[in-house]
Amino acid sequence: MLLDYLRELGRIPPPTEVIDDTPLGRIESGFTHYLVAERGLSAATVINYSPTVHRFLKERFGAEEVELDGLSPRDVHGFLLRHAPRVSRGRAKLMATALRSFFRFLRQRGDIRSDLAGAIPATTNWRLTGLPLSLGPEQVEALLDSCDQDAALGQRDYAILVLLARLGLRAGEVVALTLDDFDWDTGTLIVHGKGKRQERLPLPEDVGEAVANYLRGGRPHCASRRVFIRLQAPHRGFSSSVAIDNVVRRALARTGLDPEKKGAHLLRH
Repeated sequence: MLLDYLRELGRIPPPTEVIDDTPLGRIESGFTHYLVAERGLSAATVINYSPTVHRFLKERFGAEEVELDGLSPRDVHGFLLRHAPRVSRGRAKLMATALRSFFRFLRQRGDIRSDLAGAIPATTNWRLTGLPLSLGPEQVEALLDSCDQDAALGQRDYAILVLLARLGLRAGEVVALTLDDFDWDTGTLIVHGKGKRQERLPLPEDVGEAVANYLRGGRPHCASRRVFIRLQAPHRGFSSSVAIDNVVRRALARTGLDPEKKGAHLLRH
């Protein structure tokens, strides 16, 4: 936070970007550009995909010459068999998805001729095999009631929780909301979803009232167009969806609730 503040004042230079100009680095950089520019995926998705692709390339080629067309289904299966048993089912599914996307990128670019993406087996991750990951109506109301709406923090957290509970927004969608996304005359708001998609949703009366109260009484004065702003300086929008998860965790702690999952997706469910 201190370094960011000093950079904004121009007192220290911005961080130097380290460019990996090795053959593997250029491949990974091309894949990142493909995900963002052609697939329209978010930065969070790129961050989730990159470690798997990096590890696969390092294990397969190491210091050897990079010959992508020499990749085979055996290389892919061996990688997944080594790493998938060590992680959760959800993480194993993410690894398989990242590799499928990577091999589609290589084939589109002409680096490989075989359909390696089709050779990746499906990862079983059955839904509803555990306890329900949701709260009952009374528990949701208890979360909302736990916010002190006489304080700026309580007004902000209440507005966030209402958006999560009433509209089922993702944490990242709440972070990305701007003042321009709300059309108060028509009672609608624009939500910026995955893959750069935009959805126009109705703005329920209780949600609009909660957001309006926060904007009038709890939001710090600043130049940012983001709706939800950090209360501590520097006053700007949240840097990631983790801040929204923390809002939910604090509310759960205040109400004494202890579900298995404690992030913002709990209210989406």
